Amino acid sequence: MARLSSLSLPGGLTVSRLGFGAGRITGDGNWGQPPDRDEVLAVLRRGLELGVTLIDTAASYGPHVSESLIAEALYPYPNELVIATKGGVGRDPVDDWRPDGRPESLRADCHGSLERLRVDQIDLYLLHWPDPTVPFEESVGALSDLRDRGKIRHVGLSNVSVEQLEIARAIVPVDCVQNPFNIADRKAADVLEVCERERLGFLAYFPLGHGSLTREHPTLERIAADSQSTPAQVALAWLLQGSPVTVPIPGTRHVHRLEENVAAAQLLLSADQIAALDALS
Repeated sequence: MARLSSLSLPGGLTVSRLGFGAGRITGDGNWGQPPDRDEVLAVLRRGLELGVTLIDTAASYGPHVSESLIAEALYPYPNELVIATKGGVGRDPVDDWRPDGRPESLRADCHGSLERLRVDQIDLYLLHWPDPTVPFEESVGALSDLRDRGKIRHVGLSNVSVEQLEIARAIVPVDCVQNPFNIADRKAADVLEVCERERLGFLAYFPLGHGSLTREHPTLERIAADSQSTPAQVALAWLLQGSPVTVPIPGTRHVHRLEENVAAAQLLLSADQIAALDALS
């Protein structure tokens, strides 16, 4: 399998054009331990072998499970590996996925991630979700402070609008944005446009639409059959060819699915195929 190409982010980080989303390596619903721990550890190690140098995780995945599994599988980390993690979302069985952008919460999340990942500095740290009860500037200011104190090297934002991205960039250098984006969900197209113009990385999460794009999608199935690929590979290739700053971050618990996803980077869609996929919006 050919080596993955790479993308250089503004602050100097270089990542593979296809990353790995580590939310899926926990239990169902991003809660608790995975059903097959050994398989998950094998997935993480195989990703490195295939040239995946960006792993995206978060304190809230598990919670705390995903980061701990990454450290168990890969520590000590190779120099080329970039681990991106996120803070600013609280979780419990009653109030699931609760934004918490208070500076004290972000500091606590960051310190917990440092401990679980077994590092002194996090490569790329993202605000997981803007908190409507906390001024956005305060949340971003906390990340700027963590950067100034050497706890994180680079700052990113997740689930943000163009306006929020502009506000944040006036406070601290921002290297990337992570928003949902796929063939069926292009609501973040305006954010992607800014990232292209400013050469920021755009980490596309849910690139396969929670898996829905891999099942019973006539156009994807037709193009997959014509190109001797799979619908998932077609969906990922469309993202990779659509923008030079897009880094899809599909996740999986299975080695064979990981290998299928990474192989999508070698699939070259024709202009007619891209036009047919573009028309699905």
